[in-house]
Amino acid sequence: MSKGITSKNEDYSQWYNDIVIKADLAEHSSVKGCMVIKPYGYSIWEKMQAVLDQKFKDTGHSNAYFPLFIPKSFFSKEASHVEGFATECAVVTHYRLKNDGNGNIIVDETAKLEEELIVRPTSETIIWNTFRGWIQSYRDLPLLINQWANVVRWEMRTRLFLRTTEFLWQEGHTAHSTAEEAIEETTRMLDVYADFAENWMALPVVKGVKTPNERFAGALDTYCIEALMQDGKALQAGTSHFLGQNFAKAFDVKFTNKEGKIDHVWASSWGVSTRLIGALIMAHSDDAGLVLPPKLAPIQVVIVPIYKSDEELKKISEFVNELMSKLKRQGISVKYDDRDTQRPGFKFAEYELKGVPIRLAIGGRDMENGTVELARRDTREKNTVVQDGLEIYIPQLLEEIQENIYNKAFEYRAGHITKADSYDEFKELLDGKAGFISAHWDGSPETEQKIKEETKATIRCVPLDNELEEGVCIYSGKPSTQRVLFARAY
Repeated sequence: MSKGITSKNEDYSQWYNDIVIKADLAEHSSVKGCMVIKPYGYSIWEKMQAVLDQKFKDTGHSNAYFPLFIPKSFFSKEASHVEGFATECAVVTHYRLKNDGNGNIIVDETAKLEEELIVRPTSETIIWNTFRGWIQSYRDLPLLINQWANVVRWEMRTRLFLRTTEFLWQEGHTAHSTAEEAIEETTRMLDVYADFAENWMALPVVKGVKTPNERFAGALDTYCIEALMQDGKALQAGTSHFLGQNFAKAFDVKFTNKEGKIDHVWASSWGVSTRLIGALIMAHSDDAGLVLPPKLAPIQVVIVPIYKSDEELKKISEFVNELMSKLKRQGISVKYDDRDTQRPGFKFAEYELKGVPIRLAIGGRDMENGTVELARRDTREKNTVVQDGLEIYIPQLLEEIQENIYNKAFEYRAGHITKADSYDEFKELLDGKAGFISAHWDGSPETEQKIKEETKATIRCVPLDNELEEGVCIYSGKPSTQRVLFARAY
């Protein structure tokens, strides 16, 4: 199987695209800016969904579903929100087509909507309009809702998984009786995302808060998890927003508290999307293709028989079927590829490209010797191991691979968080080593914007575990109380 993958050191962007296409994760669709997520790519998203969905339910949330279309007037109710999304909105203006008499299908100009509908870029407005009818008293709170959905944000420059006009995500929306409860919810969900990123995606992240310039439109505070990709660029892997009472006031969502007084509720919203698949690819993969953490791999173990006769295949298959049943009972996903339409070498290349963590090859001689050939995807090492006890060894090895993938990403990040104490040093690091640059900033949006315009680097976050440190801003020379993390980002 010819992989034809560009080396990531040669052209990182092309390397990424090659893996997405050749590993059968997704492809460009006939609709500009939109993608088709193929079965293998979608199965990774399904594994992510299953884990996150359970985490949401374990923290008291329930799933619901709200309309795809949002009346335009809803957006005008929260000024900063509409300003933040106005340039990305797709608008529905008519509800019918007709034949023009010449065989052409055109929009029926008489079927104009009384009010235009926005295809949801996010659901705060439609959900808060609905919450008004659900909340009357403190007994109705907290209201903890999650939605799995698709959203549309009109993008001029798109990239599979990372930035497409339509993408899949989940969005949590919650209502609380106090600001403290809403903030606690916001940080709790940030911790859920960080736990998922580190323990399932094997992706080390920095938890932090966004600056006002980078804050979600309509939020008082945006918390985030930031990850570092192998090209030294950052990727925002999840956000959680403290919305204060902004949306409750915009949509008149009030409740009677325990003292009998009427007040507006306090809110949070939070979400992650299919860009996590892009993060998974860019953080771990190599020039041979995908490298998947075992916990999110659709196929954790693949077994390839190598045989010269039907009798040999029968003996191999008997052993394999018994091993598979033992592994499946432990929740391990196993595939036995006994196709006779492809040679073993083709299959080896295919599963390496698709990032399957463990590959077993078993031939006639292996059956005689009581051994198998085991190849692990993370290190590409091959070893001959005994058949006895494989059902014990494989689960342990999957855990070891998961940990090794995380450690490799952690070591890369640790080597790419660098302090800069001058603007020249900052720019030199950006163009050379890249990664996160820890530098002093004077706290002003103007300085942040100028640095962004001149270098294309943004403040990714103010880390939550930051230590206060007296210094001067690298750009303005004004006093600063702490360093923040800058990076160029996706």
